[in-house]
Amino acid sequence: MSKRLTIPKTYKLFVGGAFPRSESGRVYAVEGPKGAFLANAAKASRKDARDAVEKARAAVKGWSGATAYNRGQVLYRVAEVLEGRRAQFIDEIVAQTGVSAAAAGAEVDEAIDRWVWYAGWCDKYVQVTGALNPVAGPYFDISVPEPTGVVAVIAPQESALVGFVSAVAPALVAGNTVVVVASERHPLSAISLAEVLATSDVPGGVVNVLTGSAAEIAPWLASHPDVNALDLVGAGHIDWVDLQIRAAETLMRVLPPEPGADAATPSLERITAFTEVKTVWHPKSLI
Repeated sequence: MSKRLTIPKTYKLFVGGAFPRSESGRVYAVEGPKGAFLANAAKASRKDARDAVEKARAAVKGWSGATAYNRGQVLYRVAEVLEGRRAQFIDEIVAQTGVSAAAAGAEVDEAIDRWVWYAGWCDKYVQVTGALNPVAGPYFDISVPEPTGVVAVIAPQESALVGFVSAVAPALVAGNTVVVVASERHPLSAISLAEVLATSDVPGGVVNVLTGSAAEIAPWLASHPDVNALDLVGAGHIDWVDLQIRAAETLMRVLPPEPGADAATPSLERITAFTEVKTVWHPKSLI
């Protein structure tokens, strides 16, 4: 029997629930820690970023309008599908980073656990962070958190998977949609995770994954008028102060780079960072 040809995987972008190549046609080589060629990844352009924001904006109404219970079910489904593809992700992480299979397995397990942890908050965070405010008068005054809208994220650069999940999952809990620039050095797991998202009932456009140079793509996201928040958790290696200045022009909410973010502990604060508090006054019924 003749030996079969190896069929290398093609890593594309993930925009609007589809997997397009960059409109520019550009790719770049992804290499292992010893310089071995692993794959070509798409190098996203300014237009790819604009397209991703457009798809994310179109998906806000449906995702934010879904019940909190439904969003929790969808995020838990992501964890289920990721669990089923655990071996693939371990192999990719080992190839990209050079860590042992045991260490890669631990990272995949942590990523799965974080999806589950954030899924559990979907129908609980409002009760914890909302409030019935004391007022002087015959009124009820209620404050509730609502999604900000479209969140652009620069993912942690040193982590192949868990950093990406730690940045994306909390933004989804509240009903935001996301455009995320994956790690330039370790982008393969991000695109494989996009395949998981595409088969986990996540509506198209809720998560959009761009690969390539964060230094090239981030300025266009920071200045885009249809982006509502900018998470620079993985932007410590680029001029993130300039990104803050650009974002200020549209009054965009900005989270600065976070030291040690690749191993950040999941937190309620990362969920509420991408919410706006809405306060409603209602008269008390007269008896």
